[in-house]
Amino acid sequence: MGEKQLKNRLTASEVSNLWAAYQSNSVAKVGLSYFLNHVEDQDIKALLEECKLLSEQELKEISTLFQAENYPIPQGFTEEDVQKDAPRLFSDALYLEYVFNMFIIALNTYSMALSVSEREDVVTFFSKCLDSARKLHLKTKILTKEKGLHAKHPLLPVPKEIEFVKKDSFLSGWFGKRRPLLGMEISNLLFHSKRNALGHALITGFSQVATTKELRSFFEKGKDISEKHLTVFTTLLRNESMDQGTTMMTSEVSVSKTAPFSDKFMMYIVTSLINSSIGQYGVSLSSSPRHDLGLHYTRLIADISKYANESANILIDKGWMEQPPIAADRKELAK
Repeated sequence: MGEKQLKNRLTASEVSNLWAAYQSNSVAKVGLSYFLNHVEDQDIKALLEECKLLSEQELKEISTLFQAENYPIPQGFTEEDVQKDAPRLFSDALYLEYVFNMFIIALNTYSMALSVSEREDVVTFFSKCLDSARKLHLKTKILTKEKGLHAKHPLLPVPKEIEFVKKDSFLSGWFGKRRPLLGMEISNLLFHSKRNALGHALITGFSQVATTKELRSFFEKGKDISEKHLTVFTTLLRNESMDQGTTMMTSEVSVSKTAPFSDKFMMYIVTSLINSSIGQYGVSLSSSPRHDLGLHYTRLIADISKYANESANILIDKGWMEQPPIAADRKELAK
C-alpha cells in the first residue's frame, strides 16, 4: 500500500460513524416501508416518502465509500425484517412523532460525525446528511403544528434587569427553599417526558407482537421503566404548572398481535432508544444545577443502564449484534 493511499484511508472515527449511519438508515428504510403501507394522512405520507428516499440515498453513498476502501458493507436491516402486509400497529400521529424524534437523533449524531471527520469526501457526506436532517426536522415540526400535534412549550417571565445568583439555595433542591426551574431545566424535562411517552408507546406495541416469552418480558420491563421515568419528569414539571404536552401516547397503539417487524429489528429500536436516553440524561445532568434534578438523573441513568446491559446480552445471545468497527487485538495476534 502506497504512502498516499495509506494517508487517505478512513480513520477510526470516520469508519465507525459511517457504519453507524448505515445501520440507522437501514432501520429507517425498513420501518418507513411498513409505515407507508398503512398511513392514511396524505401530508404525513408525503413526508414519510421523502424520509425513505433520503435513507435509500444515504445508504447508497455509504456503500460507495465502503466499496472504495474494500471495507465490508454492513448487513444492517433488510426486507426480511419487515412484514409490510401485517395489520397496522401504530397511528399516523405516532408515525409523525417517531420521525420527528428520528431527526432529533440524526442532528446530534451527524453533527458529531462531521466534527470528527477529516477526509474531504466524508466531510462532504456528513455535511449533506446534516443539512438534509435539518430541513426535514423543520418540515416535520411544521407538519406537527399543522396537524395540531405539536405541544407548545411554556413561556418564562421577562426579567426587568440583569441579575446575578447570590444565594447557595440556587443549587439546593431537597431541603429548604427550592428555587423555580431554570429555562434549560424545563426544556430538558419536557424533552425527556415526550421521549419516554413515545418510547412507552413503541414498546407497548412491541410487547404485543414479540414472538417469544423472553422478549415479551423484556419489553414489558421497558414499559414499566419508561412509565416510571415519565412520572418523575411530569411530576417535576407539574409542581411548576408546566406539564402541558407530556401525556402518554399509548392510545396511538392498536390492539394487533401480528408482528410487522422481526424480533431483531424491534430489539434494535429499543436498544437505540435506551442508548440515546442515557446520553441525553447525561447532557441534562450537566446542565441542571439544582441538586435534586442531578440526583434524579443519576438514579435514572443507573436504572436504564441495567436495562441496556440486559438488552445487549439478549442481542449477543441471539446472534443479532453486528460487530462495529474494532481495533486489532494485538495481544491475540502476538500469540
